[in-house]
Amino acid sequence: MWQSFDYQSDTLLTGMKLGWNLKTDFQRTMTAWRSASDPAPGNFTLRLEKNDVPELVISTPSKKVARSGPWNGFQFNGIPMMHNLIFKPDLVHNEDESYYMYDVFSDTVVTRLILDPSGSIQRLIWDEGNGEWNRLYSLPYDICDHYAECGANGYCRIGKTGLWTPICECLKGFVPNSEEGDTTQTKKCVKKSSMESECRNGEGFLKLVRMKVPDSPWLNESMNFQECQAECLKNCACSAFSNLDIRGKGSGCLMWFGDLTDMKECSEGFTWGQDIFIRVPASELVNDSRKRKVVKIVLVVSTVAGFFILVMVLCKAWKKRKNKGKKEVQTLTSMEKRKGEIEVPLFDLATIAAATNNFSNANLIGEGGFGPVYKGNLSEGQEIAVKRLSRKSGQGLEEFMNEVILIGKLQHRNLVALVGSCIEGDERMLIYEYLPNKSLDNFIFDRERSKLLSWKKRLDIVIWIARGLLYLHQDSKLQIVHRDLKTSNILLDIDLNPKISDFGLARIFASDDKEVNTKRVVGTYGYMSPEYATEGTFSLKSDVFSFGVLLLEIISGRRNRGFRHQDHHHNLLGHAWLLWNDGRALDLMDTCLEDSFIESLVQRCIQVGLLCVQKFPENRPEMSSVVFMLGNEEVVLPQPKQPGFFTEISFSTDTTSSKDKLQTENALSITIQQGR
Repeated sequence: MWQSFDYQSDTLLTGMKLGWNLKTDFQRTMTAWRSASDPAPGNFTLRLEKNDVPELVISTPSKKVARSGPWNGFQFNGIPMMHNLIFKPDLVHNEDESYYMYDVFSDTVVTRLILDPSGSIQRLIWDEGNGEWNRLYSLPYDICDHYAECGANGYCRIGKTGLWTPICECLKGFVPNSEEGDTTQTKKCVKKSSMESECRNGEGFLKLVRMKVPDSPWLNESMNFQECQAECLKNCACSAFSNLDIRGKGSGCLMWFGDLTDMKECSEGFTWGQDIFIRVPASELVNDSRKRKVVKIVLVVSTVAGFFILVMVLCKAWKKRKNKGKKEVQTLTSMEKRKGEIEVPLFDLATIAAATNNFSNANLIGEGGFGPVYKGNLSEGQEIAVKRLSRKSGQGLEEFMNEVILIGKLQHRNLVALVGSCIEGDERMLIYEYLPNKSLDNFIFDRERSKLLSWKKRLDIVIWIARGLLYLHQDSKLQIVHRDLKTSNILLDIDLNPKISDFGLARIFASDDKEVNTKRVVGTYGYMSPEYATEGTFSLKSDVFSFGVLLLEIISGRRNRGFRHQDHHHNLLGHAWLLWNDGRALDLMDTCLEDSFIESLVQRCIQVGLLCVQKFPENRPEMSSVVFMLGNEEVVLPQPKQPGFFTEISFSTDTTSSKDKLQTENALSITIQQGR
């Protein structure tokens, strides 16, 4: 027989049963401390609800604070979880008892559950190697987990414009209550019109995916999905239905009657949430069906158009390789044909010459592998930066066409904007928006200018570069590998906001491409991934590696290539790895940040950087995960493995050997997919 008692706020997992002895009506709950230093009972309690659909509830004596959502066969519906090899959640629910616990897969695992004085559950795992507790998940996970955050008949989601900005939306068929006296404490969505009059007259169900289901469902364990849907449809008071158990094809029936309370759209990146079917009027179903048809048509048209474009590009590539002996003539001919693909304005030479004072030295603002860069002013007053292809440049006509065609198709706030191009006679020029603060390397590697970049600004720069790269990899209409991401290719606008530039080496990836091999390696040593530098194999994960190098350079203010340390001969990545394993990661931080940094965020960024520069590409995260990890302090990050190029360098007096001189100017870019 159980004893009736409360767990303290900090409880080891082993033997813990949180729940009820149904025969004796004894309950085991967990009570938070009054404060971190006062173990007296506080205001918050964690308990397992005693009903037909068990769920965890955090509450005070007067109200619910948060709920886990019902058990769905795997876990509680609204708690963020990752698949792991450490433990497995378990719920026992029978005539005698109803309790919740975890089964660990190994006796060596030590884990504990904390209900802290603020009312937050935290699952912690002991890290023996580092001698510290790591957080696996927490509840409330974000502000949308606050009970009934969006009131009745609405659901909460986290907005993409802000890291944790909650957005409340009414369900289909409902509108915000605008009656006088309605406040945020009583917010509620109400029906557009009486749905009772439409009951059994064309009503149906709208599917919402990855949702934390509402509070207080009705349960029938014996019904299948079809029976559950039919039962809900014939009862005019039934607002929604879902599966009780989501394993396999689903089983059991949950139904809700009246208002739907405490719904949340669960974010990606975890295993949580489930499908729920909301009762809506026929008019809402028709509108939604039309939208889906439009989306399908757009997708079909885009796919067909993309296929024909791909066929055309591949045909051109095949012809180019077949007529190798006439390469230069064919390249010029191909450029003339590809002018139709350019989606930015074509300027005549006279206009650009006038804008740059006939390319005077006074207007010269830089010179790279492409050629000289001039500042100019168009007649309407717009400031521009003109990249003029040099005849001595290692980059050729193909790189030029690659950049002008490719970047013209891309639009993102963190990509440099291409204003136009100039193709006239022997002249090849790219006209960009003018960014007065030049490139990122002019700041972070300069002793005085680096002080202008506070920790907050550096974090913003890191996050915006990550979002720009995510756009290239996933969100643009083309899937693109940049292949030359580095600090000198990150330009800064007047507010020091970053923009990714220089797409001469970028490569379009087909959606099913995992990696591509090339016989000629292009890019910049110090930023190249190991598999690309040594084997010519590149993929989206090659850009992730470059981003990790860039991130660690931004934090440290030191270059990866040419890094020197008195205690070892590793590069910056190796130095960061040694500090991380020694528990001294903060020693990597640029000393000028000592008055503005936030320790937890610096540690997190270093860990993300080390995850990105891991030796093997399969271990590196995708950019979507990188953006998520940088913007979500609650997510527990995996431990990084050894970085690429983790070998000590043997320095010689000749620091400019030919082996070390591979730079962007020696590169050849290819924008079409070719076999070796």
